[in-house]
Amino acid sequence: MLILPPEIMTVLTPFAQVFRARIWDLVQVLVTGAILAPGKRTVTSVLHVMGLKDERQFQNYHRVLNRARWSAFQVSSILLRLLVEAFVPAGGTIVLGADETMERRWGPQIRDKSIFRDGKRSSKHYMHFTPALRWISMMLCVRPAWSSRLWALPFLTVLAPGPKTNAENKKRHKTSIDWIGQMITAVRRWLPGRTIVLVVDGGLAAVKLGQRCRRLDVAYITRARLDIVLHDPPTRKGAKKGKRLPALKQVLADPQTQWTTLNLNWYSHKRQTIQFCSQTALWCTQGQDPLPIRWVLVRDPQGHLLPTAFISTDLSLSPKQILGFFIGRWGLEVTFQEARAHLGLETQRQWSDLAIARTTPALLGLFSLVTLLAHRLCQDQPLPVRQTAWYHKREATFSDALALVRRHLWTHMQWVDSRPSTGLVTLPTSLLHGLIDTLCYST
Repeated sequence: MLILPPEIMTVLTPFAQVFRARIWDLVQVLVTGAILAPGKRTVTSVLHVMGLKDERQFQNYHRVLNRARWSAFQVSSILLRLLVEAFVPAGGTIVLGADETMERRWGPQIRDKSIFRDGKRSSKHYMHFTPALRWISMMLCVRPAWSSRLWALPFLTVLAPGPKTNAENKKRHKTSIDWIGQMITAVRRWLPGRTIVLVVDGGLAAVKLGQRCRRLDVAYITRARLDIVLHDPPTRKGAKKGKRLPALKQVLADPQTQWTTLNLNWYSHKRQTIQFCSQTALWCTQGQDPLPIRWVLVRDPQGHLLPTAFISTDLSLSPKQILGFFIGRWGLEVTFQEARAHLGLETQRQWSDLAIARTTPALLGLFSLVTLLAHRLCQDQPLPVRQTAWYHKREATFSDALALVRRHLWTHMQWVDSRPSTGLVTLPTSLLHGLIDTLCYST
């Protein structure tokens, strides 16, 4: 039986209510092994790193993912509450981000794969398409004590196949907008009464999603096209909209437009001077009621950045606040990259539909769990940062958080039935520390 240190169990224990006692023992082994294992995050690699390569009942660990009855939705709810409790002050604004990512998979056994554009291998002049699983992940955007940038912590991830795949599998198709609408509805139910802001990229901008967020009392912020249809509020009784307003691209080209200069933190912590103008209006699209928004049109006086428009359904937010919320969304892209680099995302090889639907959300959730564990282990102290004579980091990254958790596990976890070894080997301190450091930072 695996015995984990109390600092780790404090975080893991709330999840025990989701699983039966026998399954919970196996889950602890899988979670610990997924944290410690380098390279691929398959069940067999987890058993190897946990010293269970001779376990004859290895199929029981596979069954946790492909057969056992437990609710990933309930796990997401618990994880979100733990993250909010740890990183968001009481009464503070909860900032959420949602985005898509592709997991390249192929083979006839993968029923939910679809053909998608591969943004990593495509360019302006070449479009590359690949069979993949499309995941939509919702993340909590927070700033840990050891970091000056916003971290995006996944807590809820769903599989969103394409329309053709859903038709072949005889399932009702739901767009990414539909999925995010259902996800934010669940979050509002989990966190009643809290102030919530949802930030998405321009590909997920839709009046339909904005209307749902407005009904849920959630501020919806996104990037918008320069040709969206804008109207004044209605002046006649019974009308839904007033007169048509100039498109944002016309506002951009109008020499009479009044611009305000603002210097703010842009991507990569760089200071950027921009000019903006902002107004309120109704965003209209066919088949939907007009959506009240505040739009912010941004241009670069130096001409290096393309003009961009942003919208918010919370009319009380200032343009600076809207831009700050959206710039913080970049943490989602960092999280996807870090999960691939350090948690083996896209290396799993399950063929069971249920195991596929559970494994990738579990790995993304593991990113948040490791960050939460590192937060608890630090106890408001600076997170140790790996430094060398040839590489200096200004602040801790996810690799440092993962290394801290790994070091704590390697030095404190134990097996009840492990036999004491009588053979002792003396190692130089520098060599021992070098081996531990290599284990903790291996990818």
